[in-house]
Amino acid sequence: MTSPPPVPRYAGLDGLRALAVVLVVVYHLFPGWVLYSGFVGVDVFFVISGFLITSLLLREHDRTGRIALLAFWSRRARRLLPALAVVVTVSASVAWLVGGDVLLGLGRQVLGAITFSSNWASLSAGASYFAGTQPELLRNLWSLAVEEQFYVLWPLLLPVFLLLPRRGMRAAVALVLAAASLTWAAQLAVAGAGSAAVDLTRPYYGTDTHAFGLLIGVALAFALAGRTAGSASARESIGGVVPAWTAVIGATSVLGIVVVGAVPDGAEQYPLVPAVASALTAVAIAATTHAGSWLGRALDVAPLRWIGERSYGIYLWHWPVVVLLAVATTGGFLEQSVPVAVGLGAAVLTLTVSAASFRLLEQPVRRLGFRGAGRALWARLHSTPSRRFGAIATVGVGVLVLGGTTAAVAASPQVSSSQAVVEAGQRALDAASAAPTPPSDSADAPLPTPTPTATEGPDGEPLPPAPVTVSGNRVTAVGDSVMLASAGGLLAELPGVQIDAEVSRSMWAGSKIIDRLSDQGALRDYVVVGLGTNGPVDTQALQDIYDRVGRERTLVLVTAFAPRDWIPGVNAELTAFAASHPGVVIADWSGAIAPHTDVLAGDGIHPGETGGRIYADTVTHAVDAVANQRAQTRYQVQLIRWATSRTLAAAPPS
Repeated sequence: MTSPPPVPRYAGLDGLRALAVVLVVVYHLFPGWVLYSGFVGVDVFFVISGFLITSLLLREHDRTGRIALLAFWSRRARRLLPALAVVVTVSASVAWLVGGDVLLGLGRQVLGAITFSSNWASLSAGASYFAGTQPELLRNLWSLAVEEQFYVLWPLLLPVFLLLPRRGMRAAVALVLAAASLTWAAQLAVAGAGSAAVDLTRPYYGTDTHAFGLLIGVALAFALAGRTAGSASARESIGGVVPAWTAVIGATSVLGIVVVGAVPDGAEQYPLVPAVASALTAVAIAATTHAGSWLGRALDVAPLRWIGERSYGIYLWHWPVVVLLAVATTGGFLEQSVPVAVGLGAAVLTLTVSAASFRLLEQPVRRLGFRGAGRALWARLHSTPSRRFGAIATVGVGVLVLGGTTAAVAASPQVSSSQAVVEAGQRALDAASAAPTPPSDSADAPLPTPTPTATEGPDGEPLPPAPVTVSGNRVTAVGDSVMLASAGGLLAELPGVQIDAEVSRSMWAGSKIIDRLSDQGALRDYVVVGLGTNGPVDTQALQDIYDRVGRERTLVLVTAFAPRDWIPGVNAELTAFAASHPGVVIADWSGAIAPHTDVLAGDGIHPGETGGRIYADTVTHAVDAVANQRAQTRYQVQLIRWATSRTLAAAPPS
């Protein structure tokens, strides 16, 4: 029995793989560094996979008249599973050592990796690709799951396409299916944009809504069947000579992929941006794989080919590496603000472990197969002492990481640290609501600030007022989840404070809440508003709140702190509004917590117990400062009156 002929190599594909993985890695490790839409590198991978797998299956069918499914799936398993198993087990074991939010949902993630269903498992758990607030350790496996599902299903469906008599018809049907996937993704994206919380994760993760890149690759393989570099028909038809404009168009397409990867806010334009990247990738593949193409040779330069050959491992490793490195060195992971040092360290570590995995694991298994690799390991165990030591060390590491993975899954928390602190705040608020409350010092009408006692000195002159402390039953606090997480601290610092806080509120909700409290006669002298976390603040929303609070009360605006690009604008707006409106003051939560981010939850937004006390101190100091300023003003007035009366009394009669 003769072995099948070697699989031909397609010129330029390693270079395109290198481009794809660089786009994704820079997007994740260095957010904000030009490649704002670098996630389209995944779509480049999809088109390459659709093209390459279909081309290889067509070659096999042309050569043998059939497709050996078990052999195909075995080759795919040998290519994908060894590196995947190591990434999952090693990452999980390190996460167990690190602990915290990085373990959240790990059991579901490991199960998704094992069953090739990471994308659907994440969707069922409500995970978000674009939120970037939780360190989901194996989040990048969603795209691998889509490809794995394609590898399972496509060989079964290909014979149906082959019933069509011409390759043009096959390509057309594949393009129609790609258009259907794209249309469905666009409909879900529009529906998501119209909801209260915009999240494109469903159309982005879904196999049905993100299959258009794979199908574009399939259509290209049908269209170019027998015409790519390496095929006899291609050499006979064009003699190995490619028109110059073909390579120029291909090079322009490669440059276009980079330009698309640099589009700002590309996620908000899903699926348009990935669709454009997919189309450009198809053009680039057609040009690079064309027989005699200089573009294919240009993309095969040594550095790009080295990265391209290891692109699978680089893609697998880069995400868990940056998550674990960020959590271990900074205490949390915020995708929008990965420190440069962490990104550089993750890049170096990713290249190192990917190269080692490629040489020591992936290539031996691809060459020898699982059984052959097992026999080789067994032979090393019975070889020289040095080789035996290496084999024993390999087995020992395998046992350790399997045990670490099991321990990590068992230690996985039920909720994130941010959810835990918000729930703790809600419990504190519920307990305070259930307890008997002292009568309020004020109903709808405000009470004057208490005047200090012992106001006169020996000569009858007014004495400076003693420090004034405002009691909690004169304070109403309206806020979002940050205030809710701080409820315990507020209740301890300001006993009797009235707190109305909920998750996901914006400043626009403030006026309605204050209207409701005012109608109930429950609005107090000092109204604290902390609603700047969840989106930009509009002057009109602040004015509406100010008008409803009224001039007889004090409005305290709490600045916001979160790793979100709108936060600086929110705080600037709050500060400017307070400066231009009498009776409005700032409680600078942003300035107070900035030196103490270690007391925040893993999302870098919600305070824990210590952070809640800092929040409460910030609000209390702002309220007390207003009361003391007013007491000081009264003292100055009294001092002037006393001095005036003394002057008049000392004056000779006219």
